[in-house]
Amino acid sequence: MTDPTPAWLTLDEIAAQEAELELVSLTNDDAWDLGCTLVEVAQARQAPVTIDISRGDQTLFRAALAGSSIDQVSWIERKTRVVRHFGHSSLYVGQECRDAGVSFDDKHALEPELYAAHGGGFPLVVTGSGLVGVVVVSGLPQLDDHALVVEALRRFLGTAPDGEPARD
Repeated sequence: MTDPTPAWLTLDEIAAQEAELELVSLTNDDAWDLGCTLVEVAQARQAPVTIDISRGDQTLFRAALAGSSIDQVSWIERKTRVVRHFGHSSLYVGQECRDAGVSFDDKHALEPELYAAHGGGFPLVVTGSGLVGVVVVSGLPQLDDHALVVEALRRFLGTAPDGEPARD
């Protein structure tokens, strides 16, 4: 089962995560390693998620775990578009709207069938290159999707808190 849903994060907390989790590179091998880390974390929680990592328009990694559904692919595509359009995590963009007291749809007038400002989409920023890709998890409540990505990125980068294995 998944861990209890984390508390809502502030924009500053989400922005700090985005800054903390910058990559040195995003090669195909890096995407594979990050994807495998996400799968390990999700399987340990028995999370019925779909995971996607892309660089530009190329999908580098995708996995659908036990219990996941085809509907999650649409959510992945919609969250990916939000990250690419705004350059922030999908949770950040959604929280920005919640803080302003307006819906994402009303504020940005983007087609809801194409864009979803729900947690789980995270920018893959390479130092010196900017936003180069997106990692997305879909299938859990949005805060859990986001937390799973953050935890896996920390493990991948070797910055996970004590008790969490770092990347080899």
